[in-house]
Amino acid sequence: MNIVLVNPQIPQNTGNIARTCAVTGSTLHLVKPLGFSLDDKYLKRAGLDYWDQLDINIHENFDRFWRKASKKRVYIFTSKSQRSYHKIQYDLDEYLIFGPEPDGMSEEFLRDNYSKCLRIPMLDEARSLNLANSVAIVTYEAFRQHNFPDFKREGNFLKEF
Repeated sequence: MNIVLVNPQIPQNTGNIARTCAVTGSTLHLVKPLGFSLDDKYLKRAGLDYWDQLDINIHENFDRFWRKASKKRVYIFTSKSQRSYHKIQYDLDEYLIFGPEPDGMSEEFLRDNYSKCLRIPMLDEARSLNLANSVAIVTYEAFRQHNFPDFKREGNFLKEF
């Protein structure tokens, strides 16, 4: 999977998402401008010791990234979409795009790409989910649909438990 964060603002969220990418073998794409330095201690702490296992690409701006990515199969996640993420059959090489906290992608961009927009269901009175949680929900749904290829399936509990 390709997880794309456009202009991420909160280092802890990005660190948690980096960890999710590392443990699933997903590629993390960060699209500048970033709201923090990649040397940020909160970013590193949230990602813990997974940074050396992470496949990460940094893109200088969204226009340049979009020119390449828009030719591929992409989904854009927004609370404004009417179509739910769980009704899609995912391929494992798709680009899952998440906009900046707290506002997401622009209304104009979402309208122009309406057919690619998906949402995670939540209660009517809720505004949005945390970005790191949203990425984890969608990423694991995509891998679940493919029976978690190459994932470790059993823990290390002793047999007598």
